[in-house]
Amino acid sequence: MEANTLTIIVPVYNEIECLERFCESMDAFLQQSPIPARVLFVNDGSTDGSLEKIRQVCALKPDYSFISFDRNYGLSTAIKAGIDTADTTYIGYIDSDLQTSPLDFIKYFEYLPAYQMVNGIRAKRKDTTVKKISSKVANSFRRLMIDDNIQDTCCPLKIMEAAYAKRIPFFDGMHRFLPALIQLQGGKVKQVPVQHFERYAGTAKYHLLNRLWGPLNDTFAFRWMRRRYINYTVAERGVHKVTERHEQF
Repeated sequence: MEANTLTIIVPVYNEIECLERFCESMDAFLQQSPIPARVLFVNDGSTDGSLEKIRQVCALKPDYSFISFDRNYGLSTAIKAGIDTADTTYIGYIDSDLQTSPLDFIKYFEYLPAYQMVNGIRAKRKDTTVKKISSKVANSFRRLMIDDNIQDTCCPLKIMEAAYAKRIPFFDGMHRFLPALIQLQGGKVKQVPVQHFERYAGTAKYHLLNRLWGPLNDTFAFRWMRRRYINYTVAERGVHKVTERHEQF
């Protein structure tokens, strides 16, 4: 593994209308990134031509690659598959809907490696009223139940130290608790305000029911998992010495 490299995971589910402009935005970040960075698309069973567009992009751009699922599995699975595939020292995550800017990643680097995750806080959110209210309710309930002090846990702009990201336990709804799952391992999380924009094109993949019921239900699952989570530190390691044998005939 190279030192100080970054893979940015980009889950994609039916975002054909955003992909070209997203790549232009991502190219601007790649040119300015203080460490070598690459992009990993995770096609989550798209049916709108997104996969063909991703193939075209990756064939032309050496810093882009992709994996593709046989069907739609959901955001948690897409992020986990990206984490499993990445082989860099840091792993980032951003959505492809252009509501956040890859250029905001630049401000994250000053907090690495002192923090094991840098998580965005979407300032002045350009969402619908229903989305803002449901997000506020879900975030407030999560903080009350698990006391993680994370303001915007689902902000789709994160960078994690790979060693911590790869130890994150996988479960449905995992993507809603990434900062808390880093904290569970003893990692530190820095929260940084980032820009937020109206959706460029396409349609949101979540509605009121799964914006509220999903996070509330998953919070109880996280509490159950946290009580049973085992984290350990190796205090000492002995070296096994191989003794050479010399035989005389």
